[in-house]
Amino acid sequence: MATYCLTVARLQGARRFHVAAALNAKAKVAMSRFEPNSSINYDQLRSNIDIVRKRLNRPLTLSEKIVYGHLDDPAGQEIVRGRTYLRLRPDRVAMQDATAQMAMLQFISSGLPKVAVPSTIHCDHLIEAQIGGAQDLQRAKEINQEVYKFLASAGAKYGVGFWKPGSGIIHQIILENYAYPGVMLIGTDSHTPNGGGLGSICIGVGGADAVDVMAGIPWELKCPNVIGVKLTGTLSGWTSPKDVILKVAGILTVKGGTGAIVEYHGPGVDSISCTGMATICNMGAEIGATTSVFPYNHRMRTYLEKTGRGEIAAVANENQDLLVPDSGCHYDQIIEINLSELKPHINGPFTPDLAHPVSDIGSVAEKNGWPLEVKVGLIGSCTNSSYEDMGRAASLAKQALDKGLKCKAQFTVTPGSEQIRATIERDGYAKLLRDVGGVVLANACGPCIGQWDRRDVKKGEKNTIVTSFNRNFTARNDANPATHAFVTSPEIVTALAIAGTLKFNPETDFLTAPNGEKFKLEPPTGDELPARDFDPGQDTYQHPPADGSGLRVDVNPQSNRLQLLEPFDKWNGKDLEDLQVLIKVKGKCTTDHISAAGPWLKFRGHLDNISNNLLIGAVNIENDAVNKIRNILTGEFGGVPDVARYYKKHNVSWVVVGDENYGEGSSREHAALEPRHLGGRAIIVKSFARIHETNLKKQGLLPLTFSNPADYDKIRPDDKISIVGLKSFAPGKPLEAIIKHSDGSSETIELNHTFNETQIEWFQAGSALNKMKELQK
Repeated sequence: MATYCLTVARLQGARRFHVAAALNAKAKVAMSRFEPNSSINYDQLRSNIDIVRKRLNRPLTLSEKIVYGHLDDPAGQEIVRGRTYLRLRPDRVAMQDATAQMAMLQFISSGLPKVAVPSTIHCDHLIEAQIGGAQDLQRAKEINQEVYKFLASAGAKYGVGFWKPGSGIIHQIILENYAYPGVMLIGTDSHTPNGGGLGSICIGVGGADAVDVMAGIPWELKCPNVIGVKLTGTLSGWTSPKDVILKVAGILTVKGGTGAIVEYHGPGVDSISCTGMATICNMGAEIGATTSVFPYNHRMRTYLEKTGRGEIAAVANENQDLLVPDSGCHYDQIIEINLSELKPHINGPFTPDLAHPVSDIGSVAEKNGWPLEVKVGLIGSCTNSSYEDMGRAASLAKQALDKGLKCKAQFTVTPGSEQIRATIERDGYAKLLRDVGGVVLANACGPCIGQWDRRDVKKGEKNTIVTSFNRNFTARNDANPATHAFVTSPEIVTALAIAGTLKFNPETDFLTAPNGEKFKLEPPTGDELPARDFDPGQDTYQHPPADGSGLRVDVNPQSNRLQLLEPFDKWNGKDLEDLQVLIKVKGKCTTDHISAAGPWLKFRGHLDNISNNLLIGAVNIENDAVNKIRNILTGEFGGVPDVARYYKKHNVSWVVVGDENYGEGSSREHAALEPRHLGGRAIIVKSFARIHETNLKKQGLLPLTFSNPADYDKIRPDDKISIVGLKSFAPGKPLEAIIKHSDGSSETIELNHTFNETQIEWFQAGSALNKMKELQK
């Protein structure tokens, strides 16, 4: 069988690639797009899979093949779904600029000279949507100059590629350049699973996990369960790939995928484009899934060829048996969706799992008192900004323009990458979207993550927006808790922006042209990929030098944006006595509630400054207020971070008590760093989201869950809690909490944990980074 060794290098000053292919007896595919060491060895993948298959003596799912194919020790690793921790060797790391700051600060603290695996930084989070793409980008470069300089110089020194501001959203860049069938990639963003649309296992993590992988340390992941989603039928008409994940979210809810990989399969898969599959995998983060993945097929092959990676597609074809599930493999749960019967959906408000058919949303909104007028329609984001997405939206814009109509709502368009922006400009899509009333924003996250200088409504004013984003938590997009945000496909967003109301169902309802003519929008159409090659646009990539050891990375001690890290204190060997309850959180508490984004993004590289947003969005059960808790030492009410700082100053350690799925949402590890920095020792909740639980462990905190969820009700906001049993802390052995009430009474409850031996060592050392440094001595 002919095999290839592929070397891909960026030509200086141009967005073109030189690809050298040579026969190689080991079937090794070297993916050195920008990094000379980056490689995947399909022979090694095959060898590992064969070892595991013989040990387990059963067929394997696709996700098992890729995950187990990256085991550090396939012959000795204990493998039990949902129970054992796997030690893995991911192929590469990707970091967005907001999380890369803390990740690189931690890597600098490790003392290591260079990253051990190919890694990249992507500048997409710090660009605020205000006027339009070019102006907003220039403003961001000026405002964030210090941070961009730090990331670029740190990348150059430690061997990390740097994608400059304006290059695009991390997940689109990964799909266009780094994802490929069979790769395992971790990224410091919760929507890293986007790469599953190209047959990759791409997993969102915190910065400390990224540091482990960049340091060459095996990365730990609890062995995932596997949820199978069988797709039959064919997508058509107004139904889009987004509707698949909106439907799945309605079935599984925001925590139904926790601890599992969602694996799509079945004959319906072939009716979905590669970028459509990426959309589905991207929003899998909203059901708590570890990641999502599709099997390799001709749609992926075509996408690889169109993005300059035809040689990779050829080798993937030769190894296709590794890139699809085995016949007869077992799924822990199976969901079946007939795409031919699936209807367009819209989810929200305030949570991405509240699913409605578009045909019902008008009446549901009326019944619930949700504003019917659509104030703003927003398309794009990492979830839906492909060439196909933009083309289908533009086809609707053209129909409206042909009848003399423009959008009644404000309308924004966010291209996913410089390549997408340049191509839709060349092919006329951008003009159609502008002509219908749209504003084309910078190639960045923008309003999706709260980077939106919105001025059409006042804070507190009840209003509705519809987006093609992935997440719609309270106040996420515009910092207005009264904004009712709904997520749907770009096609439905465009139709509703034209109509200006949630009561419009484009499948059945008519619009009225200026001349009085009634007309229906025809179902959207759009090419999966451009007929001509993609236009790469401007070159926005900085390759690290071969040797960056002589370079300096300076952090100004007076900076309010960047701050070098000090190590956290080690465990003192004793039980944690009399921890003050800082706040007992009521209801949903996402990482947006724990560490808000939006205007706070500018402090992501300065731990002390960003800690001023700790839990300011969480609801205090004592008074149903946000950012208003009782200071037990003074008796006065104050903001959460203010009270936490007061306790720290007076040597009072504290604990947070929370509800279900605590920490869902973004991968931001600041939601773990901040409580640790301000004196927190433990977080006790009914259940955790996966990434946040790991992030807490990495920073030396104790994430604990009630053995009996009803024990949540036993804790009062002014209680003190002692956590005992830490001297014999061991995997699988519960801890005890003694709850001491202010009336002098007390009660004891049992707390569970998911720590393994290595993670217990992180706690004892004070953090995973501290433990890494100990091992270097």
